[in-house]
Amino acid sequence: MTITKETFFKPGRATAQEKTLATDNAARQIIESEAKLRVQKTERLRELRAKQEAADTLLNPPAEARASRRRKA
Repeated sequence: MTITKETFFKPGRATAQEKTLATDNAARQIIESEAKLRVQKTERLRELRAKQEAADTLLNPPAEARASRRRKA
């Protein structure tokens, strides 16, 4: 064990600014990780939706649009 000041004495009290910075950093990390997960989920769902739509168009091709008949006044 190395003899240092920290091993024999308690570290000084953290200032309010240090506590605020620590909380801010923790919150930012949490927000960033949640944002990453949200983007990944969105991409995954987009891919699944595209695959499902492709499968639907193969099974049920869209009907051709008919010309609408307007009544003459």
